[in-house]
Amino acid sequence: MKKIDLNIEDKNRLIQMAWQDRTTFEGIQKEFNLSENQVKSLMRELISSQAYKRWRKRVQGRATKHEKKVDFKPIRFKGPW
Repeated sequence: MKKIDLNIEDKNRLIQMAWQDRTTFEGIQKEFNLSENQVKSLMRELISSQAYKRWRKRVQGRATKHEKKVDFKPIRFKGPW
């Protein structure tokens, strides 16, 4: 896998989007051009190992993280601000 260079703001935004339930992996792909596997690899690097385990447990099997499985159609990421 090629090295992915993101600035600190993009890394923080990626972490926020990955943790948010209603932001799908497809939404992250549109924003950062990263596949689901690349997001998982980056999350492993960017957050602590315990936080990564909690995140994986949370998103694994969650229908809201996949656009094809949700009843709503997310338009874009909306942060907590």
